[in-house]
Amino acid sequence: MANPLSPADMTLDELKPVLAEAMLPHIPFDGWGRTALEAAATDIGILPATARLALPGVAEMLDTHTALADAKMRAALATPEFNALKVREKITLAIRTRLEQAASHKEAIRRAMHLLAQPQNAPLAARLSWRTADSIWRVAGDTATDFNHYSKRALAAAVYSATLLYWLNDDSEGSADTWAFLDRRIANVMQIEKAKARLRPADERPSLSRFLGRLRYPVEG
Repeated sequence: MANPLSPADMTLDELKPVLAEAMLPHIPFDGWGRTALEAAATDIGILPATARLALPGVAEMLDTHTALADAKMRAALATPEFNALKVREKITLAIRTRLEQAASHKEAIRRAMHLLAQPQNAPLAARLSWRTADSIWRVAGDTATDFNHYSKRALAAAVYSATLLYWLNDDSEGSADTWAFLDRRIANVMQIEKAKARLRPADERPSLSRFLGRLRYPVEG
């Protein structure tokens, strides 16, 4: 839900997502940094100094942007129709929704990925990827607290990250090639888990392999 306050009346925490959103049109020209931040501050009618207090560095900008994108995905999927889907369908639709919502700011996402790929930003990249994976599973209704909690999120993070990188370079109509790629990645994960399960005694096989066997979701033609 949109904040009813004007930016000038918001706290610094309330300003963060507003600024992150307002920065996006400026990122392709100015990158993630102070120039885009101050342009966003001007757009929403606050002092640049206030904007710098809310988002003092690039890490805070990327963190806030990613958290906002995760929240938008969850909000879009909070419907009875989504809740009625099978888990494999929920995971696929969540990843697809997350990317489709970012389609109008693809260059900003590309620049963010370039920054996160730098060695000094590896911890931040891992944390943001894990948080998105957690959002994907939570919106799908996952309540696991055992080993599967971590396994599922690690798998989702890997699939989401690979699909995101593919999507950034996909010029196909409606990103059809990306959705086919997503389907293949999920199928590959399923095959790997089945192969791993065959190497273990039956009484040691985790339920995750059976769960992943239900993940395959046909891509629309």
